[in-house]
Amino acid sequence: MSVKKHIAIIEDEAALRDNYASLLRQHGYLVDCYADRPAAEKGLADKMPQLAIIDIGLKDEYEGGFTLCQWLRSRSQQVAIMFLTARDSDIDTITGLRIGADDYLNKNISLVHLTARINALFRRMQALNQSFEQQQNKGIELGDLNIDLDKMQVSWQNTMLELTVTEFWMLHSLVKHPGHVRNRSQLMQDAHMVVDDTTITSHIKRIRRKFEQLDAHFQHIETVYGMGYRWKL
Repeated sequence: MSVKKHIAIIEDEAALRDNYASLLRQHGYLVDCYADRPAAEKGLADKMPQLAIIDIGLKDEYEGGFTLCQWLRSRSQQVAIMFLTARDSDIDTITGLRIGADDYLNKNISLVHLTARINALFRRMQALNQSFEQQQNKGIELGDLNIDLDKMQVSWQNTMLELTVTEFWMLHSLVKHPGHVRNRSQLMQDAHMVVDDTTITSHIKRIRRKFEQLDAHFQHIETVYGMGYRWKL
């Protein structure tokens, strides 16, 4: 008997929260619900889900969802995070992805589409885990970079780099073909995700920024305009 996947819903509108929870329970998921950020942090501190579905505005906190996302990322790079919100500006979308979300959806999405996106996200996570198991004894050492697939850890100049699962596999895609351009479709395939070009760009920028925080002179991830990205030797 398979263990139910655990989803946390953080949504301050009770009717919506109950509707989402009912739908996901019908699909066999274990669901916990929270109405605000403090309650979510208290509950999730002891019981981290596999997926957190978060609204941005939570009661009197206009960006409480962003704060919660950062809190979750500080505790786990493996938990999947999806924003489900009425706010659809480019600024909000990019902000959500930059701080560590794996997906960003508008509440206008149909329940059928929402379920499909959640199922796809879990399939992607499963595929990544299978890929990890198949390659667990293989690592990459390239100059100052070390990738340990066994532990899913990355270090630069002997200092650990904290990457999300998506960021880890995108970096791995670049590094396993050093000097070769990887287009957005290839990066999506290697990271087992289907997103738009803006999302790929946001993830690459986040990866670059994390390296730059350790090394101000880091310049190994190169944008090849109109084609994609490559790890520059």
